[in-house]
Parts: sequence; structure tokens; C-alpha cells
Amino acid sequence: MAVTMHTASSAAAVLSAQLTMPVAAQVLAQLRPPVLAQPGTTVVLDAQALHTFDSSAVAVLLELRRQLLAQGKTLQLAHPPQRLQQLVALYGVAELFPA
Repeated sequence: MAVTMHTASSAAAVLSAQLTMPVAAQVLAQLRPPVLAQPGTTVVLDAQALHTFDSSAVAVLLELRRQLLAQGKTLQLAHPPQRLQQLVALYGVAELFPA
């Protein structure tokens, strides 16, 4: 469950393929330090590889967003799978994750 960081005009992180309840805490722990350390005001989280996930993925995204906002940064999702878009819409938080 690797988290890869890329350097670009805005900071980017790449989610691994799985983000379900059994691994959510581990994924959050892996993502938090490199994501929060990114320079700039926008951190891009690439979700293209994400294919196995449940509602805990939304919880992880909300927590990362909350922590970034506390630093004056925003979280932007790139390439979110359609199912993830549907899930955040179902929870009423789609507008919090611009694509």
C-alpha cells in the first residue's frame, strides 16, 4: 500500500489501489506526513489507481482535507474513479473535493 509523492507545479500524492476500513488508518498514517509537508497551497491527490474502497475512503479524504485546511491548503482530487465520485456525492461532500 504505497503512497507516492510527485513534484510538480502543485504538490501531488498518489493513492494506492486499496482503501478499505481494515487499512484506512494505515493509509492515513502513510499519507499524512508527506501530504502535510508539501509546499504550495494546493495538494493534488491522484486517485486513479484506487479500485477497492469503501466509505472509509471518504473519511480518510475528509480528514486529510481538514488537516490541510488547518495549514491554509486545499485538497484536490485528480482522476477519481466514478464510484468514488458517486460515494462522495451520496455523503453530500462532493463540493469539498474539486476534480
